[in-house]
Amino acid sequence: MAGVKEKNQSLTALLAAFTAEHELVLFNDDVNTFDHVIDTLIAVCEHTFEQAEQCAILVHYKGKCTVKTGPYSDLKPRCTSLLNKGLSAEVL
Repeated sequence: MAGVKEKNQSLTALLAAFTAEHELVLFNDDVNTFDHVIDTLIAVCEHTFEQAEQCAILVHYKGKCTVKTGPYSDLKPRCTSLLNKGLSAEVL
């Protein structure tokens, strides 16, 4: 019985590693306007206007903000889109 329990724990840990949530983090810069950041977050991250505005304010005052969480495969292309639009972002 101990062997089955150990295998189940190993499979659970492996599954957790593959489905781990990642973060798409947006960083502050001195180049982009609030309007550009808000519009980009709405388009790329599917934020509402209010969500995008709050993230823009947090980025401005705190230096960074997690703008989306999820699997790496979803966040990586969104990060690329943010970068292509001149924003500074990273998937963690």
